[in-house]
Amino acid sequence: MRSRAKKPVNSLITWRFMLVCAVVLLAFVTLVSRAAYLQVIEPDKARSESNKRTVRVEKLHVQRGMIFDRHGKELAVSVPVVSVYADPKALHKSLVAKVLRQARKNGEDQKALSENKALLNQRVALYYKNDLRWRELADVLRLDPKKINGRLRDDASRRFVYLKRQVTPAVANYIGDLRLPGIHLLDESKRYYPAGEVTAHVLGFTNIDGKGIEGIEKLYENALTGEEGRRTIRKDGRGREVEVLDERERVEPENIQLSIDQRIQAIAYKAVKSAVLTYKATSGSAMVVDVKTGEVLAMVNSPSFNPNNLTDAAPHKRRNRAITDLFEPGSTVKPLAILAGLDYGTIQPDDTVDTYPGWMRLGGSLVQDTRNHGDMTLRDILKYSSNMGVTKVSQDVPKDYFVGLYQKVGFGIDSGTGMVGESSGLFYPNRRWSDHEIAALSFGYNIAVSTAQMARFYAMLGAGGVNRPLTVLKQEAIPEGERVFQQKDVEAVVHMMESVFEDGGTASRIKVDGYRAAGKTGTSKKAAVGGYGDEYVGYFAGIAPASNPRLAVVVLINEPGGDVYYGGATAGPAFAEIISNSLRILNVAPDKGSVAYVKGNDDGA
Repeated sequence: MRSRAKKPVNSLITWRFMLVCAVVLLAFVTLVSRAAYLQVIEPDKARSESNKRTVRVEKLHVQRGMIFDRHGKELAVSVPVVSVYADPKALHKSLVAKVLRQARKNGEDQKALSENKALLNQRVALYYKNDLRWRELADVLRLDPKKINGRLRDDASRRFVYLKRQVTPAVANYIGDLRLPGIHLLDESKRYYPAGEVTAHVLGFTNIDGKGIEGIEKLYENALTGEEGRRTIRKDGRGREVEVLDERERVEPENIQLSIDQRIQAIAYKAVKSAVLTYKATSGSAMVVDVKTGEVLAMVNSPSFNPNNLTDAAPHKRRNRAITDLFEPGSTVKPLAILAGLDYGTIQPDDTVDTYPGWMRLGGSLVQDTRNHGDMTLRDILKYSSNMGVTKVSQDVPKDYFVGLYQKVGFGIDSGTGMVGESSGLFYPNRRWSDHEIAALSFGYNIAVSTAQMARFYAMLGAGGVNRPLTVLKQEAIPEGERVFQQKDVEAVVHMMESVFEDGGTASRIKVDGYRAAGKTGTSKKAAVGGYGDEYVGYFAGIAPASNPRLAVVVLINEPGGDVYYGGATAGPAFAEIISNSLRILNVAPDKGSVAYVKGNDDGA
């Protein structure tokens, strides 16, 4: 009887044992199958999920390169700033957690509240409203509280929204002390221009993301930006670095050294701005060029703008007029007509030209002077700015040869600066030219040029006939140029141009203290629909010292108001101020016998 009772017990134990073994085996097979599926069939998903939890990418930021003037003075620097941004989703989650925690403390049913979305959202809005720290945030950022509330609360699904870009470190520290949920700080940099509006058109500016928009900032964007470095690492559950997966070194940006001399830039800007205000002109431009190297020492425009605060930077103020705006140069190109005659051999430096009776007709159109000068030397033609004189000279030179010289000196092509937005001018040398068109070309019509192109032409005169492209970068050596005219012919014309400052000349009231200057005035009517209007452009261009030229300066005053509009009166004083002060800054020895103007002195220009 006992043996029969024990058999069911043994059978039950065996059955249970087999069941447990089967379950364990099934679990093991399931785990192995799952592991095999994840490791062999779909390993990418597992790796992706693992990387999300363990792999981190660290960026190695680089500051934007600096811009210096030729003497190493900072013109553009990057300063540290902080941007404030929010994570609305994280903020909403934090507010919900605080409301539920408060409800639990008050003995309310936390689960029921979380399921009642309308009531929960009402409690969250009330909690947010009663927290005074959000009003403090709006005050310190100087933003309308409604604007901030809208960004933070209107869409709780967003993960990133800027509240304000580029705040000062002091403001950032204050915001950090508020310890607001969902509010984060991002280290950035902001471009700062110490010289402000003085160098605004040359340097340009960057946008809020640090990308160059205009000027040098845009021209050398790639060099100034560099490249951020990246470190891809793996961390364990405690945040410790356990493996470096990839490391890419950052590429440091380049610093740009310009040919601009900040001292001369400031002098030129002050002179042009003063002339624009004095003569109630629409705008003005000026350029100063080293004739030996083609380096641009100053490039200024008025009106200008403050690149550190673009709120008042209207488009017409941001335009670099020295390279973009085109005008007919008027009498400032008359030295080129004289050079054409000397170069071709139709005239000699001591020749005279008969301009009687002071007017003539060419192809049915009239060419005339303000009065009959009769026989004129080449020096007198430039001194009195005779249209008849240069017309007579140009008519003796073959048209193709005459027009070709305008191309050789740089009209119709870029000046060489490479600046963004530079115009090559309006000049069509390959068309058929009538006699009157050639005459008009000789005294500055039928062609439109920029201030930069005129500066290049006068730099060629100062260099003794060697034409070099202009550059805004500092040069370590004198760049090669192309000889356009013989040096003796250019020196003869430069000596003739000194007569402009003598009694009776078109710039007799302009005094360049300490230096002999060779210059030329220019006044041209502005083209309008159907011909020419009533607006004028005043030019003054020249080089100094005349005995050994160092600088070429071109000043343009656009649309002066009132009765004074001639180039000698409007642009002349600015020219004298710029060139005399610039030469002193460069320690160029005076070549005039006396600083004061003495009537009758040969060198008393």
